[in-house]
This record gives sequence, C-alpha cells and structure tokens, in this order.
Amino acid sequence: MRAQITYALRQTIPVACGYIFLGMAFGILLSEAGYGPVGAFASSLFVYAGSMQFVMVALLAANAPLYTVAVTTFLVNARHIFYGLGFIERFRGMGRRFPYMVFSLTDETYSVLCSMEAPQGMRWEDCAFFAALFDHAYWVIGSVLGALAGQALAIDLTGIDFSMTALFVVIFVDQWKQFPSHVPALIGLVCAIVSLALFGQENFLLIALAAAVVILGLLRGRLEEKA
Repeated sequence: MRAQITYALRQTIPVACGYIFLGMAFGILLSEAGYGPVGAFASSLFVYAGSMQFVMVALLAANAPLYTVAVTTFLVNARHIFYGLGFIERFRGMGRRFPYMVFSLTDETYSVLCSMEAPQGMRWEDCAFFAALFDHAYWVIGSVLGALAGQALAIDLTGIDFSMTALFVVIFVDQWKQFPSHVPALIGLVCAIVSLALFGQENFLLIALAAAVVILGLLRGRLEEKA
C-alpha cells in the first residue's frame, strides 16, 4: 500500500494547507468557548463537519436544544447528499470501508476524488480511502493544535477563515485545467450566481446544487460522449 499512500498524500497536500489552518481557527474558537484539546479532538474525529463545527461552537455556548442542533446540522450539511450520489456505487464496492467513505465525504475530499485518477497498477478505491483518511487527519490535527494554541496564546483570528475560500478557488482552477470540457464547471458557476442573486446568501446553496444536479443529469449523455 506504500505507493497508494504516497499518491494519496500528494493529492491531498492542497487540502492540508486549508484544513490545518482552518482547523486551528475552529480549535481556538472552541477553546474560547470553554472546551480544550480533548473536546476539539473528539469533535473533529466524530463530527467532522467543517463549517457546521463553527456553528456548533455558537450553539454550545448558547445551550441550544438538541432539536435545534439537529435541524441546523441537516440544513448546513444537506449538500453532502448531492455529493454522495455521485460516488455511492463506487463506495459500495469498497466493502467495510463504505461507512467511513460516506462519513468522510467533505467538500474538499469530494473535489479531490473527482479529479483523482489512480496510476497504473493502483486501485482507485485504495487511493480514495487514503485520501479521505489524510483529509480527516489534517482536520483533527489542526483542531487540536488550535485548541492548544487557544489556551496558551492570544491570537487575532481576523481573516483566517478565508483560507477555505482560497482552497475552493485553487481546486476549481485545477479541475478547469485538467478536464477538457468546462461545461460542468460553468453550469455549477452559473447556477450558484443565479441562485445567490434570487434567493440570497443564506438560502442559495441547496437550490444551486439541486439545479446543477438536474441540468448535469439531463446533459449526462452528451458530456460522456465528449469525454
């Protein structure tokens, strides 16, 4: 498995740059809310929900009821339903690793898996598993480091959350260069812009994803023929 591990590590280096620093921001915020490194480790290991973990800090600080946490979590992370549909058949073929692959399919891991083509002699399933595992580890490490730093240092967090936006831009540009057809990327971009203009920042994401899925589903045959 050494070759698959090395390949997966190289593929996930851009994610590490975003996850470690953004995870540190989460860890610091969680530490300020009264939860130390153990809480940061457990949250990132078992919740592993990125933006929802930031929302979770506010919910914990406000002693929000469980139903509020559940509904908020569903609304924030419902986009993963769309991501999972594209990989469900491949994940099913991964045996005992199937539950973990479903659990660990974050935005960034999805982007990595979409562009990942296993080199000759390697199984895509093995490379995908290690890529998901590495991304998860980056987030856990960043969260724990942030919690430790939050207890020891006074750190100005202004602007650190932009690292995730920068990561998405880099991944988008990388996929634009790799794939000969830019139609899927343009469809997603147009759906996002139109949805944002019509429904506002708080409501556009699910609508944009649903519209993109429907349009790509209708154009699937033509896109596959071009590919």
